[in-house]
Amino acid sequence: MPNAMNVNHNFGAINVRRHLNTNMKDQSMRLERLSSGMRINSAEDDAAGLTISEGFRAQITGLTMGVRNAEQGSNLLQVAEGSLNEVSSMLIRMRELAVQSSNSTVNDRNRESIEAEVSQLKSEIDRIAQSTVYNDQTILTGFGARADETISTAITDEAMTGVARVSTSGTPTGTYTFVDAGLDGELTLGNGTVTQTISMTTQLDTGLNVATGSTVVANFDRLGVQVTLAGHGASSNTTGSYVDGELDGKTIVIVGGTGGSFQVGADNVVEDRIEVGIQDMRASAAFLNLNSVSLSTQFSSRTAITQLDQAIGKVAQVRGDLGAAMNRLQHTISFTEGSIENNTNSEGSIRDADIATEVTAFSKIQVMTQAATSMLAQANLTPQGALQLIGN
Repeated sequence: MPNAMNVNHNFGAINVRRHLNTNMKDQSMRLERLSSGMRINSAEDDAAGLTISEGFRAQITGLTMGVRNAEQGSNLLQVAEGSLNEVSSMLIRMRELAVQSSNSTVNDRNRESIEAEVSQLKSEIDRIAQSTVYNDQTILTGFGARADETISTAITDEAMTGVARVSTSGTPTGTYTFVDAGLDGELTLGNGTVTQTISMTTQLDTGLNVATGSTVVANFDRLGVQVTLAGHGASSNTTGSYVDGELDGKTIVIVGGTGGSFQVGADNVVEDRIEVGIQDMRASAAFLNLNSVSLSTQFSSRTAITQLDQAIGKVAQVRGDLGAAMNRLQHTISFTEGSIENNTNSEGSIRDADIATEVTAFSKIQVMTQAATSMLAQANLTPQGALQLIGN
């Protein structure tokens, strides 16, 4: 639009100043991005991008802490397993003494000395269990949720049910009752709130029983309960064998101890937690049940061999479970570190500045700013023409 010559309003200078201000703002933004290395420094840079990237940042920090939690959880399990290694050695020594005491060349006076050593070993097993501590938590006197073997009728009646083992993973505490009608190959377990029915037909023999010398696992994954059922001669933990229908009305009582839950993910969901339960490993507790072990007579010594074999097997089983959990945690760490890498890449693609683009834009805006500054100086000379007319 043509403008008349005047001295009240220098429209050319106003126009140039507007462009100069725009260029200065753009130059300031480019300097901020280049100095911070980030494309988004405030919400006005990209409101939607900021919202998305903040979500990624929260996820990444949660995953990073999850890796640390998994590493510390693995350390805790290593402490427990290291103590159980010594417990296993003492049980093997006790079995050795039981074999010695079972021989007729040893008299009852000799057995008093043998019994004294066994008593000391049992006391030491109790002491080790109570002294195995991680961050002020005693972890071998009952850690996390687990099946109570003294009141769970599915376990106490193992001679009839054939239940060799019950393991849990994130299982809520409470009483779980079986419904086992028989002749249908189905097994139901529930706690009154959640119930799950699984088909056992493909795992059982033609008579709907567990085959001799083998075991099967009834996996109630919705409940976090795995029940190992044995056939004749398949497990030292049970003298019975399972036949369809024998678990009807039997219960599993899940009790909770302190700890046992490792938060290895970023969110408050079951999938981001790993649950580990450790039985009460004291010699005086019901799991090892060593209180009744006595080597004071030849007969009791021979009975003790079987009891100690069972205790050795249970300790080995717990150590195996701890080793499996440690391996799982290592895989969790590897998976989570991969997730951190990928999420960080996604967050960076939104929030990080493209240095090549920013440098190019900054160079361009520098030239434009210099040109605008020069043109502003020229525009300010325009009113002087009017003054010259007035002067003439």
